[in-house]
Amino acid sequence: MNRIIRVVAIDDNDAVLSSVRKYFKGSEVIKVVESYNDGKEGLNYLINNHEDYDVVLLDILMPKIDGIKMLEELNKRDIDKKIIVLSSFKDDYTIKKIQRLKASYYMLKPVEMKILEERIVDLFEESEEIKYADNYSVEVEVSSLLHDLGIPSHVRGYKYIREGIMLLYTSREVVNLVTKDIYPEIANRFNTTSSRVERAIRHAIEISWIRGDLKIMEDIFGNSIDFERSKPTNSEFLTTIADRLKLHQKELVG
Repeated sequence: MNRIIRVVAIDDNDAVLSSVRKYFKGSEVIKVVESYNDGKEGLNYLINNHEDYDVVLLDILMPKIDGIKMLEELNKRDIDKKIIVLSSFKDDYTIKKIQRLKASYYMLKPVEMKILEERIVDLFEESEEIKYADNYSVEVEVSSLLHDLGIPSHVRGYKYIREGIMLLYTSREVVNLVTKDIYPEIANRFNTTSSRVERAIRHAIEISWIRGDLKIMEDIFGNSIDFERSKPTNSEFLTTIADRLKLHQKELVG
């Protein structure tokens, strides 16, 4: 990529803003031009300086003016910018509202900075095959499903599972070769080892089998494993969910 992507971060959590500024400080591709922890101040900048930025990282819960209102105001003024919403909300009403307001991505917190970087770059890659609606809806669905399955977002295996499912969902080449292909790729993205990825995913699945919604678990895994006797293997867990998402998206398209 030959251009610099200019980013504005708006979040009431100063720690999030600090993390974003720190991570992209040395980037040759992404530059954080402004950051605000106040919705009103952030909106004023977005309206009056719309030639000076390309992407907005936007939280939903903000003082004075919330993220939804900010999106509405930008739409009202025909300010067409790439918006990545970072939020802890996962209810359908909020997600659909944000989708109608033309946000480019919706990412559930906590957000891994490297993944955020990839999503920002994706928005400006002309060769990117995964289009907005597909990526948007699937990532939200994965995050929501993992929460329903009882896997806390602060558990390390949560982000590994989420990334693994997305890799299986988007790749036409990787099917069931989880150990050979998925573990190393996840390890590379999160600067860890394949064995640690495998152990963290196994631990998260064990938590899910204790805390998850039984009806949802039976619905997803009932035909692929012996539910009464054993937990799914890491491979079964990832591929079963990825296959379910593919089927769901085909139904939506059809």
